[in-house]
Amino acid sequence: MKCPVCGEIEDKVIDSRLAKDNTAIRRRRQCLGCLKRFTTYERIEEMVPFVIKKDGRRESFDRRKIVEGILRACEKRPISIEQIETVADSIEQDLMERAEKEIQVSYVGERVMQALKKMDEVAYVRFASVYRSFRDIEEFVNEIKELYELKESKEQQTEHGQLDDPQIPQGVS
Repeated sequence: MKCPVCGEIEDKVIDSRLAKDNTAIRRRRQCLGCLKRFTTYERIEEMVPFVIKKDGRRESFDRRKIVEGILRACEKRPISIEQIETVADSIEQDLMERAEKEIQVSYVGERVMQALKKMDEVAYVRFASVYRSFRDIEEFVNEIKELYELKESKEQQTEHGQLDDPQIPQGVS
């Protein structure tokens, strides 16, 4: 492993253990050239699907783009980084488990919107306004009306003892 300080390739592993999420091995290393210590992570290389963009281009799935999009939508909202990471993890896991090697970007966007709708209505509307490229204020107002009607319906179901909303699947995924 190349030392990030001096560039030496020779090092020794001082400590190895499972990372917090048990999906990686954390290794503490010491460079044999400059004696500085650094940490590396070893993960299973999974085949990520390609995402087919709206214009037909294909890109490797990039989890970071989901996190960044959700972060922008949740700016100044009471949503923790942990919640955002959980949503991104759930979407990434879903894509890895699918048999398809290519996934439409619309599927990924709808998964993000589904999660945001349950987490924070303001963040949902922010994301939807960019994702759906509202052309005018009327489309924006219609989206908010639908969200409000869904909220009223959910409140009525809760009042009548019906906890599950068939329009919104339970859980983050």
